[in-house]
Amino acid sequence: MTKSEKVARRNPKEICAQKGLRWESWTKSEQEGSRMYSAEQRKIAIETFVKFDHSYADTIAELGYPTRACLRNWWNEYRDTGEVPISKFTTNPRYTAEMRRRAVEHYLEHGKSLTRTMRALGYPKSREVLGDWIDEIAPGQRKYRGPNPKRDPVPVEKKVQVVAELEARSGPAAEIAERHGVSRTAPYIWRREIMGDNGGDPEKKGVPVSKEYDDLPDDIEVLQDMLREAKMQLRKVQLELEVRQATLEIVKKDPGAEPGLLTNAEKAAMVTALRPRWKLCEVLPVVGMAKSSYEYARSAQARGETEEHAAARRAVIEAFEASGGTYGYRRIYARVNADAEDGEAIGEWTVRSIMEEENLVARAAKKKRRYSSYEGEISEAPPNLLRDDRGKHHFRANKPNELWITDVTEFRIPAGKVYLSPIVDCFDGMPLSWSISTSPDAEMANSSLLGACEWLGEGDHPKIHSDRGCHYRWPEWIRICDENGLVRSMSRKGCSPDNARCEGYFGRLKIEFFHGCDWAGVTIEEFMGMLDAYLRWYRDVRIKGDLDYRSPMQYRRDLGLAA
Repeated sequence: MTKSEKVARRNPKEICAQKGLRWESWTKSEQEGSRMYSAEQRKIAIETFVKFDHSYADTIAELGYPTRACLRNWWNEYRDTGEVPISKFTTNPRYTAEMRRRAVEHYLEHGKSLTRTMRALGYPKSREVLGDWIDEIAPGQRKYRGPNPKRDPVPVEKKVQVVAELEARSGPAAEIAERHGVSRTAPYIWRREIMGDNGGDPEKKGVPVSKEYDDLPDDIEVLQDMLREAKMQLRKVQLELEVRQATLEIVKKDPGAEPGLLTNAEKAAMVTALRPRWKLCEVLPVVGMAKSSYEYARSAQARGETEEHAAARRAVIEAFEASGGTYGYRRIYARVNADAEDGEAIGEWTVRSIMEEENLVARAAKKKRRYSSYEGEISEAPPNLLRDDRGKHHFRANKPNELWITDVTEFRIPAGKVYLSPIVDCFDGMPLSWSISTSPDAEMANSSLLGACEWLGEGDHPKIHSDRGCHYRWPEWIRICDENGLVRSMSRKGCSPDNARCEGYFGRLKIEFFHGCDWAGVTIEEFMGMLDAYLRWYRDVRIKGDLDYRSPMQYRRDLGLAA
């Protein structure tokens, strides 16, 4: 079709002039379309057409009229002239105003059936004509029996999903339709629309194309590109379904497991199973795996895991379990290589890969700590001796019993509340003493301080830093400090960061011991015993990076400071 023919196609007058026909020689359908609708109906149709972004399908579905060709003619004439087109034909004079009124009344009084009215009265011969009379005499009373214009169109993504499940044979078509809330015939209809497949049956003549595709472009190349895009999208959905199915059947994961969270070995096994039907470049992005990682994992599977790597895997798992799930890869690396000889050490990246494959993740904080301050002054508070003139805090100590820190923290379990009051030495972070109680009273704080004083040597006069709580301002606490030569230091009022070292100690303690654990059914006495056991393990066994991956007690023993 030439450009001039395309332009002429938009204007029926030009078509008539080119073919040597009169203006009255339109097709019968166009004549009827121009004759049966009033000026008001034409105006409403044009306004709706503009409102719906020039969509023929949506306009016709909304109003129930006119035909696509008729609406195109109205719009072209309105665009050229700026006026609503008027009828170019006179109304059929065979039906008087009384006959039209009688037909409309019969329609309204006898179930709103066009066929029943036409059969009873013997006129008119066209359902469209009767419908026009009803819209003119009784606006809004016409019963629309076609597709529901108010129903939202089905998204293309949903159609593709349904067709993909149908092609993947994920179940009978009836079950697929019921699962997606559509009719039983919808999956087959959408398959024909998307794939051009009619199940081997020849296309029926006169079957209307879905209104969703009324606005498709006329360019054949554009249509071919759209078809290729739809088929690519369908293929992608089919692949995702098979990956999900392989996750259940091949890797034996629970339903709902994400393929991207699998180990490289599991991903490689799944990709290998899908390669006969899919290209490697298609499968790898879906499972979230690089080609190099796949080749490495496949070769590792082919040769099997070596005895050395299996031993390293067991060592990493045992070290992680021994830490109670609190160690990260750095401390695991230090732990498994603590007694290793030259040439037998396990590499850092080997430790990291094993932990990733075995999903060994250290506990992390799940909620922010809440700070609170007290009210009231019991006695005069000493100054903050750890804060210099520039506002910087110094929590470091060069030797034991030089700087101590203390505070009280709370544990809430279903059985009740438990409180902990430790004395921590800033030299190596070692908890010297602690008290566990169900009441955060002065007796608890005093007992932990007396226990820490047993570590004092001759000439030791450590600073004891705390917040401004009442526990540390009672006469008994002050007396214990004076008798043992302790120098008191306190944070500023309402400034918990002034005791950040102790807050950090509590944070690590709760991450490793408390958060993420189910304490239902644990009594207060049982919890206090478990907390005491953890604190002893923290002091004697738990390794720290800043101590060359030694526990505080082992560090002091190596320095000759403890027996």
